[in-house]
Amino acid sequence: MTSDSIPAVICTVDVVLLTLEQATLKVALVRREREPFAQALALPGGYIHAQDDVDAQASAVRVLRDKAGLDSPYLEQLATFTGAVRDPRGWSVAVAYCALVPSAVLAQAAGRVELVAVDALPPLPFDHRQIVDTAVLRVRSKSQYSSLPVHLCAEPFTLPQLQAVYEAVLGEPVNKVSFRRKVDELAMLEPVVGALQTGGAHRPAQLYRVRPAYRRQLSLSARGL
Repeated sequence: MTSDSIPAVICTVDVVLLTLEQATLKVALVRREREPFAQALALPGGYIHAQDDVDAQASAVRVLRDKAGLDSPYLEQLATFTGAVRDPRGWSVAVAYCALVPSAVLAQAAGRVELVAVDALPPLPFDHRQIVDTAVLRVRSKSQYSSLPVHLCAEPFTLPQLQAVYEAVLGEPVNKVSFRRKVDELAMLEPVVGALQTGGAHRPAQLYRVRPAYRRQLSLSARGL
């Protein structure tokens, strides 16, 4: 078999961009500009540019910038989705990534993306529903033993605010004592010196931010919440 007779394989990246809005986990979708599935809501995605992208992650970074107009501080490879029937154009490979950003960051993407609750998705093209479901399962699982949800928080934040984010992602209440113990184990935060949240019915609360070492990678714990 010569190289000319080998069928071309479509190589793309798709990005599951997650955020929290009013304590609801949402995914950012974009309108497809061309066929197949023109005008359908879909994950931000695109072809891998072999001549420009050094690897698949570079492709994902470029796609997010081009389709949503933003850079995600945290971007994690999720899985690879392949097959002859997932794309009507032919046999395809899609490397999927998961990005987490605070909702305030998505203000940069106003008019370019639509936020939809992950539990109320419309029909999606290709196998994008499967990709979203895989990302949500991954995020909820890793939130049990890692610093992952912190990337959904706008800095600075209080520990009760961070706990509320964990609870929203997990979909269940978290014991306050267990949560504080887990935060100490993860050692992912540093106090903002002299910064307190005031004005509420309770005493002023210390404000925190993510330590530089964990802005683009996770802190992991051997035990879950």
